[in-house]
Amino acid sequence: MNMVRVRFAPSPTGYVHIGSLRTALYNYLYAKKMGGSYILRIEDTDQKRFVEGSMENLIGCLEKTGILHDEGPTYVDGELVENGDFGPYIQSDRLDLYKEHLRVLLEEGHAYPCFCSKERLEEVREAQRQQNLTPKYDGHCRNLSREEAQDRIMNGEEFVIRLKMPVNEEITFFDEVRGQVTINSDEVDDQVLIKSDGFPTYHFAVVVDDHLMGITHVIRGEEWLPSTPKHVLLYQAFGWEQPTYVHLPNILNADKKKLSKRQGDVAVEDFLAKGYLPEALVNYIALLGWSPDTNEEIFSMDELVQHFDLKRVNKSGAVFDVKKLKWMNGEYIRKMPMDVLVDKTLPYMVQSGYVSAEDGEKNRDHLEKIVDTFVEKMDTLADIKEELENIFVYRLEESPEVEEMLQLDTTSLLVKAALKKMEDAENFEPDTLKKIFKEIQKEEGIKGKNLFMPARIIATGQMHGADLMKIMSILGKEEVMDRFRRFI
Repeated sequence: MNMVRVRFAPSPTGYVHIGSLRTALYNYLYAKKMGGSYILRIEDTDQKRFVEGSMENLIGCLEKTGILHDEGPTYVDGELVENGDFGPYIQSDRLDLYKEHLRVLLEEGHAYPCFCSKERLEEVREAQRQQNLTPKYDGHCRNLSREEAQDRIMNGEEFVIRLKMPVNEEITFFDEVRGQVTINSDEVDDQVLIKSDGFPTYHFAVVVDDHLMGITHVIRGEEWLPSTPKHVLLYQAFGWEQPTYVHLPNILNADKKKLSKRQGDVAVEDFLAKGYLPEALVNYIALLGWSPDTNEEIFSMDELVQHFDLKRVNKSGAVFDVKKLKWMNGEYIRKMPMDVLVDKTLPYMVQSGYVSAEDGEKNRDHLEKIVDTFVEKMDTLADIKEELENIFVYRLEESPEVEEMLQLDTTSLLVKAALKKMEDAENFEPDTLKKIFKEIQKEEGIKGKNLFMPARIIATGQMHGADLMKIMSILGKEEVMDRFRRFI
């Protein structure tokens, strides 16, 4: 097959990590750039780590972020279905395929049964650690005859199947990011291929699946780089053509260590729940490890596809900067059409308690007024909650400047004039309020800072903020007049 075929192959073990989303994104971008296919494959052979509901969450996150696979499992009306001609796309449904290929490795001497107990393995590793050696399997069962191994299996002994790594052999492969990589086989363990429960390990299943599914490029995180010699050896044992390897740099915390939940959110769903737009999140993580051929930073998905190039993937890790993500998210928010932004912001306004879900239909103009008032201050959709609380929960700012403004001789005059004019106002729209204050300025001779600063403090409790007339309109006539009366 000449067409590019790539895959994202996560385990359903919990939330979708930001690093996993970037791996999926780079696979997707490369497939689309090359006119190829992007496959989703679920690697669920580690049944002990399986988390109920995580597959639904995984597929849901990918759909929300627009990283849509051409082949693999998806949910249609709540039912799991698979699309594509290379299935099954869930590893636990492919066990017969692994058994078939395992038989080849055993017959040709590339693998062997191992009967070592967990206790013995731990003793061996502890002894190696005490000698400052890299803990690894010592090959205890490596040279058992087939007859002895078969007898022990027939007697019911528990066993695993291990890969027989060559001794002191240089294993070389080419990586698109790092160039030629060479690792000595003595640095690599005799990897378990089939566990005692009959399920394959990642290292065995990934090679069989990638070959049978025609994967041409393996794009994955750099943590898999030291394991690649095992995969290379398996490809050679089967006589299969190897894919092109692309190992992506790590995404780092501010302390330059690998991104970890111990230092903040790393789950995609956490960022989406906090009001980050999927488009902004995708745009930002695309730039963590890849340098576009332009100075621009804001890209649509189509533009990312157009510019993406594996040759511009960096070797060094990239720091995940939440401040930069917030900035980018704010840019997306301010470019969004108002009707769309209101829909996306509504759940957060409802969470604030100052807006009801019914307002989405009944008071659309009011919601647009709220969003329009605060959009310039919003870096996330959830920021609207804080803005609403700041105006509806009256907290008078304490400072000498506030006290000075409220003690001006003209402030009492301003308040009385404003109360009379607001009482007589036919509506409480921003234009009407602007007109009222212009009249006060003309009639009472109160100008500039002495007019608007005390009015803002009395209406909102704060010296600074968004457009005062819009805020007063949102608060409504009765609330604003009540605050002005309380000042008197």
